[in-house]
Amino acid sequence: MSSTATGRTFRYYDFIMAAYVCIVLCANLIGAAKMSVLHLPVIGSVTYMSGVLFFPISYLFGDILTEVYGYARDRRVVWAGFTALAFASLMSTVIINLPVAPGGDAQQSALVTIFGNTPRIALGSMIAFLCGSFVNSYVVARMKVWTGGRWLWTRIVGSTLCGELVDSTLFYVIAFYGLWPNSQLLEVTLVQYFAKSLWEILATPLTYRIVAFLKRVENEDFYDHDTNFTPFSVRT
Repeated sequence: MSSTATGRTFRYYDFIMAAYVCIVLCANLIGAAKMSVLHLPVIGSVTYMSGVLFFPISYLFGDILTEVYGYARDRRVVWAGFTALAFASLMSTVIINLPVAPGGDAQQSALVTIFGNTPRIALGSMIAFLCGSFVNSYVVARMKVWTGGRWLWTRIVGSTLCGELVDSTLFYVIAFYGLWPNSQLLEVTLVQYFAKSLWEILATPLTYRIVAFLKRVENEDFYDHDTNFTPFSVRT
């Protein structure tokens, strides 16, 4: 259970945080290791990073956390995910650069292929995740106040379109600008953006169910009327 400075205790907050961190790590470490291709009629072949299938789940969790518990509590979860991602990147770098034991060249080559992201990719991933997640949470919180808590779907869609745009743009520009032709960079960025946004929009009915369940069992439906929206805090 999780307790806050206001004395509230929640049954599921800690579980959601743990699931969120797990998704962020897996999507960025495992998902980034493989490029896939999808053959579509009329459009043709579309190349995408495999992590696009799972990374949007983190934004779904961001919507749920902000809608139920508020921006400040989601902010703590985002920083937990960022810290875990930063440590995983540091750990990958250290392990890959340790001396290789005799006979371990094949294993080393596999590790480099899967976990040997360049500093630009690692930096782009962390900055994009942090900025996109905070934009997503901010839009949910502000729109909830503006709408008086009505029309949840508008917050889900609006926050997704804004957060995923920031995430996709920052990641690909930081990681691949100057390495890929501009046309390819734009194409992949747009494909990732629309794919991730569509994924979460299609998951809206599931988001509704989870939000309703949590509001009922937690007896919480937070409105960010007087919230300090600075991202540089972990206070609730």
